[in-house]
Amino acid sequence: MPLAAVTPEMAFVFALVVASLVLFATEVVPVDVTAIGVMVALLLAEPVTVMLADAGLIAGPLYVLHQPGDGLSPVSQGLSGFASSATITVLAMFILSAGVQRTGVIQMLGAMIARFTGDDETRQLGATIGLVGPISGFINNTAAVAILLPMVTDLAHEGRTSPSKLLLPLSYASMFGGTLTLIGTSTNILASELAGNLARQNPARYGALREFTMFEFTQLGVVVLVVGTIYLMTVGRWLTPARIKPESDLTEEFEMADYLTEVVVRADSPLVGDTVRDALMATDLDVDLVQLIRDEEVFLEPLGPRVIRAGDVFALRTDRDTLVELLDTEGLDVVPDAILDEDDLEAAEERQNLVEVVVSPGSSLVGNSLVSASFRQRYDVSVLALRRGGELIRRRMDEAVLRVGDTLLVQGTADSIDRLNNNPNFIVAQEVERPDFRQSKIPVAVGIVALVVGLAAVTPIPIVVSALAGALAMVLTGTLRATELYDSIQWDVIFLLAGVIPLGLALRETGGAGLIADMLVLAAPALPALVVLGLVYVVTALLTNVISNNASVVLMIPVAAEAAVQLGANAFAFILAVTFAASTAFMTPVGYQTNLFVYGPGGYRFMDYVKVGAPLQAVFAVVTTVGIAFFWGLTP
Repeated sequence: MPLAAVTPEMAFVFALVVASLVLFATEVVPVDVTAIGVMVALLLAEPVTVMLADAGLIAGPLYVLHQPGDGLSPVSQGLSGFASSATITVLAMFILSAGVQRTGVIQMLGAMIARFTGDDETRQLGATIGLVGPISGFINNTAAVAILLPMVTDLAHEGRTSPSKLLLPLSYASMFGGTLTLIGTSTNILASELAGNLARQNPARYGALREFTMFEFTQLGVVVLVVGTIYLMTVGRWLTPARIKPESDLTEEFEMADYLTEVVVRADSPLVGDTVRDALMATDLDVDLVQLIRDEEVFLEPLGPRVIRAGDVFALRTDRDTLVELLDTEGLDVVPDAILDEDDLEAAEERQNLVEVVVSPGSSLVGNSLVSASFRQRYDVSVLALRRGGELIRRRMDEAVLRVGDTLLVQGTADSIDRLNNNPNFIVAQEVERPDFRQSKIPVAVGIVALVVGLAAVTPIPIVVSALAGALAMVLTGTLRATELYDSIQWDVIFLLAGVIPLGLALRETGGAGLIADMLVLAAPALPALVVLGLVYVVTALLTNVISNNASVVLMIPVAAEAAVQLGANAFAFILAVTFAASTAFMTPVGYQTNLFVYGPGGYRFMDYVKVGAPLQAVFAVVTTVGIAFFWGLTP
């Protein structure tokens, strides 16, 4: 079978795909910005080339979002991602997840588990997987990890287990759980809509496709969860490294012994009478004032306006060389035998005020430094150290450009920590006492989620409608306050979906998806359909480990459907292979958002994901492919 000729429209879309893949992989700009850029490029393609064609500069305009004379508006097609039921459903699921989180029910479950597991690592690991897996089937798995990460970190600290041994399994198990139901992950919701769109737009060719029901693939999801659990409890446990020593003291965990000290202000110090802001915060030296001790009273941020007195004791974060320079010029003496640990740094408050915070996806801090983001002034906390994967940074942190997954060791008042805990820019990696949990709303929140699932499963009400109704119910019942509504949504995911959906549309409209499918079929002419199905899984999985899971679904769904049709195979089975592969990306930190969540708190290196995730990805390639063939068959 000869391959179709590459048209100018195809060439434009392929160039856009390659450019977006590079930008998704390198994250030169945030992935949601890349996605919106792709959407804008598609929207501009036709009107710009029409003008160029009218001026005689090119042969003809490029129609990438529709065909001439089909009556479709290219603008409506290009903006269809914003009107997509998948985008709206994912948005509603974020709100539902936030409502459940605000009740504290997950934290209560975590406390029960902590009492059960004690310091037994096997129990801790089993409980972590056993909790996050089922939960991820009914609230968004990304939200499930964000909620459970503090509980698992505390579980490790209290049980003297390395957090590294639990956090990677937490991420992986959330992906297993996401395959249990339609609403477990945004990937499932998006794949469902794309499959339904193919069936509606070309029923003669894709009549075997349909949108997924709530429990469409639960039987295979259970198999995936069981197999994945067995792997993580055996081979995966052996392969997962203990990157962070099991220390109960955060200053020991971040190896701060050589970077924390106390100094006392001498009577002849030139600093006496100056404010802290003028004396220390404006200096070019690499030093941070962590706390001020005066007359046995401890003061934390904001310290800038305080006037320095003789006899004041400063707790400083600095290195030895800078300390020597500071002592010589500022009239300070080192407090003899001062060894600062977590207890000393928390002496100012009855509640916890030394915590790790993780920079979350979509955070406004990504791409900024601590200085450019005015971090200290904005959040009234001091940053003592920064962990990026396995790298610890304790010097010159102010100029480090922050990335998703970076973990900051911060100290501040209990109120400041509470504000960080409520801020969507961060995930606080320790359990913080939350007096504002709405425990009386637990039955309401659980009931709303159950009703959303039940309505979508047993009635003709579409999931987008039941999810929106559930989100509204969360607010009307007071489970989630109206002021918390917009902060509960991961807007980067929403804009990513809105931006990449038109790319899949353009790939199909220009014939690009068909050309790639032709190449896939020609590359394996003598292979049975089962092997080609496995090939589709592997290609999607590899793509997902480099770019966004949602972007890989958009690119691969039309290709897989077309390949199945050309092979005379069950197109629905091929769609499921793409869905499962995109929902389970284990081999890189950037493959899935939950992998980034645990990257800093676990102290992992890039190759840890390859070492633990590659065998699991290979196991799932076989299990998923065989499972799809068994449950759904490969013939139409």
